Parts: sequence; structure tokens; C-alpha cells
Amino acid sequence: MAQQAADSHAGEEKKFSGEPRDERRADDDERRAGDGERRTNNDPRQKQPHQNNQPRRDKRDVHGWVILDKPIGMTSTHAVAVLKRLFQAKRAGHAGTLDPLASGGLPIALGEATKTVPFVMDGRKRYRFTVAWGEERDTDDTEGRVVRTSDLRPSAEAIRALLPQFTGLIEQIPPQYSAIKVQGERAYDLARDGETVELKPRPVEIHELTLVEHGDNGQSVFEAECGKGTYVRALARDIGRILGCFGHICALRRTLVGPFRETDMIPLEELEALCNRAASGEGSLADALLPVETALDDIPALAVTRADAARLHRGQAVLLRGRDAPNSSGTVYVTVAGRLLALAEIGNGELIPKRVFNLTGLTASPGRSNERV
Repeated sequence: MAQQAADSHAGEEKKFSGEPRDERRADDDERRAGDGERRTNNDPRQKQPHQNNQPRRDKRDVHGWVILDKPIGMTSTHAVAVLKRLFQAKRAGHAGTLDPLASGGLPIALGEATKTVPFVMDGRKRYRFTVAWGEERDTDDTEGRVVRTSDLRPSAEAIRALLPQFTGLIEQIPPQYSAIKVQGERAYDLARDGETVELKPRPVEIHELTLVEHGDNGQSVFEAECGKGTYVRALARDIGRILGCFGHICALRRTLVGPFRETDMIPLEELEALCNRAASGEGSLADALLPVETALDDIPALAVTRADAARLHRGQAVLLRGRDAPNSSGTVYVTVAGRLLALAEIGNGELIPKRVFNLTGLTASPGRSNERV
């Protein structure tokens, strides 16, 4: 089965400026990711009259995943808006916020793929990050105010000897600038108002943490693979405190999100070029899409007949019988003639539909799944 975000909590949305972060939209972005981007009357993405009386392009049904190689300086919400415009898509959302100061994998779900967002958000994340030693900052990254300093610089041996303490199931105190609620208010709001809040340790799982580079410039490069809820910023803070040299994140890149690897990522410039070629009839945006079911790699697939598919499509359960009936229980994704039909639960000899997919419209080019093998 599928396993937010590792520090995307290195991933909570922040204002990209020299001031401490504004993460107000972070958790709201996460909650609405699977439902598409909602707009308010004050949202600049709300429909407005086009200048110069240019005709508005109609929205269309687009279904699939785009794994954007998000550039530094762009918020996750803005990235979703840009891709919605490029694809003229009716619905889109992301699967785990990534800080403006971070680059790398931002999975964006279009159309029916938004129904599979939770399976990606619950998956493992991998990060490559750089820690600058000698300063601890109140945001635990370069945006914050310096709160502690040290002339000490750790050796590679001292760092490696410490890493086992941060591997496996550990207790981690979230950063002061995080979206965790304290008596109904976000911790980052309290921190911006000058309050020091006592955040309780939370269990997180670090599957792997390695030192990959250690130079003479007072910086070290790490790679971490972790489960949901992990704060990479907190890792840098806590390692620096134990070593006595203090530290903060100065660079961060996400290289894995659930089933999506770095080889799946597409830079924004490449997407824009593909869009221009497609507009002139020289290509198709379908080439940038991964199939909806790519997010379901860890879930068993079950093929059904067309007759059973018709029942499931109407929301009706299907009786599982015969020697080919699965003897397991739990969640499966259902296909008919090789096409994704539904997410369903097997129980008491029945196949019960939970989410039905309607993949009419633009979908991934044939063979995109095979390209990833």
C-alpha cells in the first residue's frame, strides 16, 4: 500500500523574501491539493476580463501527472497555476508543498489524477540538502534571523558518528516557523509575533541519512530519505546543536516523492517549449503527462470484465467468484481492457467501488508507463 511531506515541511509554503517565512497557506494548500485549486474573489487567478479583448481559451479535461522540476523562487501554489494555464486544465493540485527556496520534484495532479494525491503524499521523500555550519537561525534556513553562532566547525568523522542517532524512528521537535497549530493558532504566526512556543516532539521515520560531501567552506551536503511529517530543517538544527557548531539549511532539493523519481521531472522551460510546439501542431502536451495510475504503483491491480466494469462505474458492488477471484482484502485499483476504472475495496467476497475515474479528455501518451520501467 501507499505509505505530508518530509520537509516540505521542507515544504511548508513561505513568502519568498528576506523576511521570516509566511506559511499561512501551507496546510490549506495540502488539504485542497486533491480537490484542485480553489479560487476566492481576491485570487488573482480568478477569471478576469482579458486585456486587449483577447479571447479566453476554454478549459478542458486533462488527466495525469506532471512532475515539475520546480525552480528556486517559485511557490507551489504558483506552480500549479502555471501548469493549469499551460494545459488549459479544469482541475489541478499538488502532492506535497515545496518551499520557494527549494528546487526539485513537485508532483502536480491534473484532472482525475487529483483523486490519487493522498497515495503520493503518504509516500517516502528523498532530499539532497546543504547545511551551513556556524549559525542557527530562527527559521532553520537562510531566510531567518541569526539566533546562535559558533566558531566551531565539525569534522566529517564527527558528523558521520552522529548520524545513527537520526536514523530510524526518532522524536523530532518541529521548527518554530511551522504550520503546526498551537491552541488554534499556527506556530509561524506566533513566532512572527515574537512569541516562543513549546512544540511537542513528534515521531518521524528517517529511512536513510548520509553525508555525501564535506568541504572546507563550512558546509556539508547530506541526503535523506524519510517518511511523512519529517522536517529537514529540524534535522540541520538538531545536528548542529549536538555538534556544538550550530547550523541551518542553505540549499534543498527534493529528488523523490512517492513513486516519482528525478528522471520523471520536467523543467518549467521544457514544459513551456512543449506547449508552444503543441500550439503550432508540432507536438502534444500528452507527452509531458504520466498516467493517473502511476501514483498507485504500490497498490495491487485487478482486471475486470466489461460487464463488471459497468456495475462498478454505476457505483455498484461486484461479487467476486470463481477460481480467479482474489483471496486477499484491502484496496485495489481496477482496470478494464487495460484502462484505469476505479479504486475499490475487496471485502466479504465483494469488490466495492470507492473512487471511479472518468478519463475522457487528454491523457498520457501511450507507452509513458513503459518508459519508466
